[in-house]
Amino acid sequence: MAGERVQVTAEMYHSTRILLTRDRVMGGLGSSWWRWHFRDTGRLREGIVTRPCSYSKKSHFDFEEEDVDKLEIRVDLWNASNLKFGDEFLGELRIPLKVLRQSSSYEAWYFLQPRDNGSKSLKPDDLGSLRLNVVYTEDHVFSSDYYSPLRDLLLKSADVEPVSASAAHILGEVCREKQEAAIPLVRLLLHYGRVVPFISAIASAEVKRTQDPNTIFRGNSLTSKCIDETMKLAGMHYLHVTLKPTIEEICQSHRSCEIDPVKLRDGENLENNMESLRQYVDRIFTVITKSGVSCPTVMCDIFFSLREAAAKRFQDDLDVRYTAVSSFIFLRFFAPAILSPNLFQLTPHHTDPQTSRTLTLISKTIQTLGSLSKSKSASFKESYMATFYEFFNEQKYADAVKNFLDLISSSGRRDPKSIEQPILLKEGFMIKRAQGRKRFGMKNFKKRWFRLTNHEFTYQKSKGDQPLCSIPIENILAVERLEEESFRMKNMFQVIQPERALYIQANNCVEAKDWIDILTKVSQCNQKRLTVFHPSAYLNGHWLCCRASSDTATGCTPCTGSLPANIQLDIDGDRETERIYSLFNLYMGKLEKMQEACGSKSVYDGPEQEEYSTFIIDDPQETYKTLKQVIAGVGALEQEHAQYRRDKFKKTRYGSQEHPIGDKSFQNYIRQQSEVSTHSI
Repeated sequence: MAGERVQVTAEMYHSTRILLTRDRVMGGLGSSWWRWHFRDTGRLREGIVTRPCSYSKKSHFDFEEEDVDKLEIRVDLWNASNLKFGDEFLGELRIPLKVLRQSSSYEAWYFLQPRDNGSKSLKPDDLGSLRLNVVYTEDHVFSSDYYSPLRDLLLKSADVEPVSASAAHILGEVCREKQEAAIPLVRLLLHYGRVVPFISAIASAEVKRTQDPNTIFRGNSLTSKCIDETMKLAGMHYLHVTLKPTIEEICQSHRSCEIDPVKLRDGENLENNMESLRQYVDRIFTVITKSGVSCPTVMCDIFFSLREAAAKRFQDDLDVRYTAVSSFIFLRFFAPAILSPNLFQLTPHHTDPQTSRTLTLISKTIQTLGSLSKSKSASFKESYMATFYEFFNEQKYADAVKNFLDLISSSGRRDPKSIEQPILLKEGFMIKRAQGRKRFGMKNFKKRWFRLTNHEFTYQKSKGDQPLCSIPIENILAVERLEEESFRMKNMFQVIQPERALYIQANNCVEAKDWIDILTKVSQCNQKRLTVFHPSAYLNGHWLCCRASSDTATGCTPCTGSLPANIQLDIDGDRETERIYSLFNLYMGKLEKMQEACGSKSVYDGPEQEEYSTFIIDDPQETYKTLKQVIAGVGALEQEHAQYRRDKFKKTRYGSQEHPIGDKSFQNYIRQQSEVSTHSI
C-alpha cells in the first residue's frame, strides 16, 4: 500500500476540499493501527499514511497509540487523461493526524502543493528549464454607483480642452506602458459610445505635434494603442470574414512560394514559386480592397477623423490623408493577421515553417502595397523582394488602395467644420425611373450618369454635367432590392427617401449589388433609417407587395441590414472602471509627480526640469484641476476597498474555500492586516 497512488476527481485545481474520518482496526498481536479515509466530491477513496521526515520508525503502519501525532496523511490529486503520457499530476497535500485527535470528523480546504520528491534530486539539466512571465489580476468590483465620480470624469475626457488635461489622457501619461492604459480605456469608452470622440481628440492633438508627415502615427503613442485596441475589439469579425477563407486555403495547399534563391530547395523552380506567390498576393489584395463595405462603422469614423486631422495639418501633402489611415488598416491590422494568423484566431495552431514563410512574404508585399510609398522597390532590404514587387508596379494597385481607403475613411457623420472635399466613391451610367415630382407628370425611364460621394448621391444627363437631382446622404433611409414584378425589369433597386423612393436599374446583378452595398455603407449611420420597407413599387393606387392603398403606408418587410455596422461587445463598464482605478492607484506616485510638474510650469518659465519632461502638459492649471479630481476619486475608492478587506478579514476562516490551508498568500495577508491594525492602534 505504501507505493499506491490515489486518484481523485477535483473540481478546483488550486485547492481541494477534504473530509477525513477514521476507523479503528485491531491488528495482530494486540497492536492497534488506524486506517484513514478521505472523501472528495462525494466518493470514498483510501489515502496513504506516511511518516514525516523527522519520524524514524521503520514500519509505516505498525505504531503505538501515542505515536499518532507523529504521522501524516499524504493525498495526491491526479487528473484522468486519455493521452499517452498518462494521468496529469495536479498537486498533493499532507495532513498531520494530530488534527483529528479531537473529533472523528474533520473538514477543511487545503491549498495544493508541489510534489515532494523526498531525497530524490533532479539535475537541472535533465529536463531543461522554462522561464515564464505570469500576470495574475484579481478585481473586486463594487456596485455601479461607487464608480460614478471617476467614470464621469473619464467619459467627459473628449470634451476637455486641451485633451491632454483629461483624465483618460493622464492615465496614458502615468502608466509605464501605453498598452495597459489603452485596454480598459477603450473598453469603457466603447461601452458608453465615447471612443470615437476621444480618439479623434487625442489623434488631432498628436498630429499637431508631428513635424514630418512621413512619421505620422508611427510611434507607440496612446493614440496608436487605443486605435489598435479598438480594431482588435470591433474589427475581429470583419477580419475573419475578409481573410479567413483565403488563409485557410493557403495553409491547406502547402505550395512552395520561396523566392529567395539562397533558400530554394532541390527540385524547386524559382519562376514557379514566384508565380504561386503572386497569385496568393493578388487574392489577398483583392479581398482586402473589396471589403470596404464591411468595415465596422466605429473604425470608419475613427479613420475619417485621422484623415481630417492629417489633411488639415499637412495641406501641401496630398498623400498624407491616405498614409494616415493605411498606417493602421494595413500596417497594424491586416499585415500582422496575415503574418501570425493564429494570434487572430484565423488558424487554430501555429503554421508549419513552409506556410509561415509564405505568409511572411505575402504580409511584406501587402504592407508595401498599402503604404503607397513613392519608391516601392526601395522599401525592401532584400533584392529578391524588390524584384518580385515589379509584378505590382502598376497604377491599378495604387488606385485600388486609394479607393479602399476613401471608402473606409468616409463617414456619414459629416462635420460642418470639415475642410475635406467630397470623396468620390462610385459613378457610372444606370437607368432611373422618374420620381414624379408632379402628381400627373410622366414617370418614364431614362439613362442617367450617377455619382456617389460621402456627402451626396446625384445624377445628371452625362458625366460632367450639372446635377439634375441631389440626395444628401443623411436623407437616405434605406437601400433595398426591388422585386422584378414591379416593372418587369431585372437588377432593380430602390433608394428610399423621406417622401419618395428612387427606382434604379443597374447594368447587371453584380453592379446592382455593388451599388446597394456602398449606398448602404455610407448611409448606415443615419438616425432615421427604416426598419421595414415595401419590396415592390407603388402603382395604380396601391403597393404591389401588401396591397395597401396609402402611399405613406408603413413597410411590410423587414430591411435586410446585411452589413454588420457594429458588433455588439460584452463589456462590463464597472469592471473596466475598477481596472482604471487600480492603475491610477498603482501609479499614484506619478500622479503626484505630475501635480508637481504642473506647479513648476505655472510658476517657472525657464527650461523644463528633466524629471518632468516625460509628461505632456499643455495647460498646467486645467491639468492640475483634473489631477486633483482623479486623486480624490481614487482615494474614495481606496477607502471602500480597505473597508471591504477589513470586513473580509474578520469573516474569513483559515481553512475555508477562500483561504485554504497552505496558502502562503493568505499568511502574508494576515501579517499585513496585523501591521495595519497595530499601526491604527
